[in-house]
Amino acid sequence: MTVYRLSNDLVFPNPSFSDDDGLLAIEGDLSVERLLLAYSNGIFPWYSDDDPILWWSPDPRFIIYPKDIKTSHSMKKLIKKDTYKVTFDTCFRDVISNCSSVRKKTGTWITPEMIEAYCNLYELGFAHSVETWLDDKLVGGLYGVSLGKCFFGESMFSTMDNASKTAFIALGKVLESKGFILIDCQVHTNHLESLGAINMPRKEFLEIVKKGISILPLKLCF
Repeated sequence: MTVYRLSNDLVFPNPSFSDDDGLLAIEGDLSVERLLLAYSNGIFPWYSDDDPILWWSPDPRFIIYPKDIKTSHSMKKLIKKDTYKVTFDTCFRDVISNCSSVRKKTGTWITPEMIEAYCNLYELGFAHSVETWLDDKLVGGLYGVSLGKCFFGESMFSTMDNASKTAFIALGKVLESKGFILIDCQVHTNHLESLGAINMPRKEFLEIVKKGISILPLKLCF
């Protein structure tokens, strides 16, 4: 199938034109406007330093409903002990930089260009981070993009056992309390499947996103 080459115009092809692996388009830029347009249409960037910007919309889509997040008995005990402290939106750049660093051994898509782009989204209130602390040390966390009642997860990191899982469970509880419809996990991982994530046909996912981002306010406030 054809992979579309983007121009300076703020447009994307229909996600149904994606290749079998989910690749939809290349090039363009990482401006705030383009990123928000991408997420509102179920599209996200994912590429490495040696690639042009690559835009994806996989089918099926891996998602999790906040109310369906599974918390194991051992995790419930850990959370009850208050081993970790969880905060929201206190050090976004540190979280995304850690997400990038822990993946450098296997190759990371969180390039310096991506870090700056998502920090711009954070400054405007569209990107968010969840942080896990042990004493005063950042030991885990995650970040993503929020539009309407949909949260688009991007990456997580952990330097201590269950630190990122603690952040994810805390995020789910907050999103459920605020009436969020879903968390987009993009593609399958065993880790997220163990927490309750499931595959969903892209068409159904896009319908939910369209409904979710039509609900005001557009931005998430923790």
